[in-house]
Amino acid sequence: MVQRMKAAERRAAILAVAKVLFADRGYHGVSVDEIAARVAVSPAVLYRHFPSKQALYEAVLNEIACRRESYVETIVAGPDDFGSVLRRMTRLYVESVAADPDYLRMELHSVLEGSDAVRAFFENRWRPFADFIEFSVAEMKREGRLAGANGRVAALMFQGMVREALYSTCLHAPGRLADMPLPTLVDSLIDLFLAALGVEDRGT
Repeated sequence: MVQRMKAAERRAAILAVAKVLFADRGYHGVSVDEIAARVAVSPAVLYRHFPSKQALYEAVLNEIACRRESYVETIVAGPDDFGSVLRRMTRLYVESVAADPDYLRMELHSVLEGSDAVRAFFENRWRPFADFIEFSVAEMKREGRLAGANGRVAALMFQGMVREALYSTCLHAPGRLADMPLPTLVDSLIDLFLAALGVEDRGT
């Protein structure tokens, strides 16, 4: 006799399957019928848990949001200079995202599909870095420790470097960077970023 799943277990199974399919093919490339078939339930059962495909997609995003990194402990865990804090924040973020590459695939699809709301969700994941870099650059310029840098451009540069490092190591087949572990690659990129800004690096 096949034991029926409890409602909470079925909901979790639907979310898990939907996340993989959305990551592989994007929002528009997946149908509710396909998700239901993969979970071995009828579309009617799926709709009891999620009233629409949009609601299901939003629930998948909310699951990701619930696992969002908290940088508070990381920020206060060591030296408080710009380079040290940025390095610790980045290590935490990279470790979290690398553990769930489906997140990266969903982020890529969100750019191609052009949904403002979904794109904003993924942009908010980078917001702590953008805010920290822009604020820190402005503060260092006021104090005369930095000249000629644009905080907004610096934040964009940093985001592009880290995102590409994640794409290259988590999504693509091993290439020229195959012999470099992701943490080592990210640390090297941070070294270059700090050097480009002209900021002292304490290497913490």
